[in-house]
Amino acid sequence: MNLRQPNANEAVHTSNRSRNVAPVSGICTRCVDGCKGNCEIWLSSFRGREVLYPGPFGEITAGADKNYPVDYSHLNIHGYAVGANGLPEGVEANPDTAVFDDVNTVTEYGWDIKVPMKVPIFTGALGSTEIARANWEHFAVGAAIAGITLVCGENVCGIDPGLKLDANHKVVESPEMDRRINTYRKFHEGYGEILVQMNVEDTRLGTAEYVSAKHELETLELKWGQGAKCIGGEIKVGSLDRALELKRRGYIVLPNPTRADVQASFKEGAIKEFERHSRLGFVTKEGFLEEVDRLRDIGFKRVTLKTGAYSMKELAMAMRYCAEAKIDLLTIDGAPGGTGMSPWPMMNEWGIPTFYLQSLTYEFAQELEKKGLRVPDLAIAGGFGDEANAFKALAMGAPYFKAVCMGRGLMIPGMVGKNIGKWLEKGELPKTVSKYGTTVEEIFVTYEELKEKYGERINEIPLGAIGIYTYAQRFRTGMQQIMAGSRNFSLKSVSRNDVFSLTEEAAKISGIPYVMDSYRSEAYEILDG
Repeated sequence: MNLRQPNANEAVHTSNRSRNVAPVSGICTRCVDGCKGNCEIWLSSFRGREVLYPGPFGEITAGADKNYPVDYSHLNIHGYAVGANGLPEGVEANPDTAVFDDVNTVTEYGWDIKVPMKVPIFTGALGSTEIARANWEHFAVGAAIAGITLVCGENVCGIDPGLKLDANHKVVESPEMDRRINTYRKFHEGYGEILVQMNVEDTRLGTAEYVSAKHELETLELKWGQGAKCIGGEIKVGSLDRALELKRRGYIVLPNPTRADVQASFKEGAIKEFERHSRLGFVTKEGFLEEVDRLRDIGFKRVTLKTGAYSMKELAMAMRYCAEAKIDLLTIDGAPGGTGMSPWPMMNEWGIPTFYLQSLTYEFAQELEKKGLRVPDLAIAGGFGDEANAFKALAMGAPYFKAVCMGRGLMIPGMVGKNIGKWLEKGELPKTVSKYGTTVEEIFVTYEELKEKYGERINEIPLGAIGIYTYAQRFRTGMQQIMAGSRNFSLKSVSRNDVFSLTEEAAKISGIPYVMDSYRSEAYEILDG
């Protein structure tokens, strides 16, 4: 099965000359001496490591395109003609009370102190990348008014141009981190929260102490690796001075900007960007439990963990350690996922795919319960973009999974809304937008709703935020329709019985019954009268 064609992809601006390629290598079947390009091997011959990354870096998001043997499309959702689960207590089920628009999509997470969200989704980590920085106001306000959690990712303090450190190399001032937190809080109304991620560099810089002391932040997220990838978070910088500054702050910067030959290559224009990398973490049970205790001693009410598509062994570590540490939310990020900040080959070829990883997580959760341990609330990430597949994941992982973490699916509406604003200013609305109108009021279907709610403050809400809110409203309505069709009127009543496998392989992996077996015994009981 050819799951992916290597050696050529639009993400890294490469393509094959030939229509026919060797399936394994992706090399053209007829490779000609004198070819003018543009496969990955050809481009790598003179641009080297640049070709590892999607680009232009910081201006695009990129998701891996490997087609795994089994994914959530191999599940379908059951529909029923009778029943109404999850109605408010005391409400009798009938056609007048079981109305899809009344379906409750609110979810919550937390060990003791719960955080409610209006819909069961939240943002992937929006950290030190340029695309996160440039669009932060749109993302943050959008998440706040949509009533969902916003994850401020790793390294925000560490790359802040305005960062000030004390004699012990600890953060005493970070204007960028201040902006990130304050922007979300400006419109926060009790649903969702902003939490900050912390990796090795953040720990060394004292990011946790800073956001606790200055902002009284309630939740801190530890991170094992960069999202679905096991290497540390990465960004690129196009300035030699900036590269040297980050090097002085303790980051790994490649190529090494302190080397004379590298500086010469940069001045000549051969090297155009530098990569800033975070260090790999080394997890131990003792170290993890001690760090969680330390963060709670600092004052955090909740501690969460984000882990990636590691082996089954690391998944077991995460679940067991989190259960013992009473972690408030464990987010498990499967392959492929990604927002384009990782090497392209790694995005496609590394890690356990989301469907398989969630199936293992469910198996391990049951095992922990058998041992008398409480399973922490779980969230799944890794390639989600719509409510149908989010429902499948929540059903497949019930009752342990409380939400789906989305990267590009929530970034896109923010960027679309922002760009509509730019097109309006320049009088350059594309036909794809102008067919709905030529004013903000005409284009955004939720604008008047928000204007009625916020009054004059509507002018403080950027259009990208309205884009995220509008998408979240569509997501909520779609989720309500799916839930009503499966006769679930609150998320707490959703169960594994509400989905079935379309292939026997999916059934074997997930434990979700094959379509020809699901409800078979119940059906025959009815036939038998």
